[in-house]
Amino acid sequence: MSGNDSVVEVVTRVPRATLCLLTALRLHGLTTQNPFDVWIMIDRKARKPSIDYPPIRIVRASGSALSDGIETFVVDGVDVRVTTIAKTIVDCFKYRNTVGTDVAIEALRDAWRRKKIRMNDVVAAAKTNRVDNIMRPYLESIV
Repeated sequence: MSGNDSVVEVVTRVPRATLCLLTALRLHGLTTQNPFDVWIMIDRKARKPSIDYPPIRIVRASGSALSDGIETFVVDGVDVRVTTIAKTIVDCFKYRNTVGTDVAIEALRDAWRRKKIRMNDVVAAAKTNRVDNIMRPYLESIV
C-alpha cells in the first residue's frame, strides 16, 4: 500500500480525523521521509478508532487547537483534512518529545527558506497551541 493509499484508507474510516505532524509534513512537501504510521488528530473525548492497518498514531486536541489551522487537500480523489503548514510546524514543536526536536527545527527552517510560511501565521498558531515561549528562540534565530 502506498503512502497515499494509507492516507485515503484512514480518512475514509475515520472521517473526522485531521492528518497532522509527520503525515502533514509529507503532504506539504516538507520532508523526504515517508512515515510508517499515518498521524491523525482527533477530539480529546473521541473514541479511539479501531484500525489494524494501516498503522495510525493518534494525537488528541480540543477547542481551537483542534479546529484552527485546518485545510482540505484532495488525495486520490478524496477530500482529506490536513493541518496547515504553520500549524503542522507548531504541532511538531508541541509534540517534540514524540517526533523529535530536530524534525521540528528542520521543518521550520525548510518552510521559511522556501517561503512557504509567514511568521505571523506561525506566531498565531504557536499562541493558540500554547508553545509560543518554546518556539520563540527558534523563530528569532531564523528571522
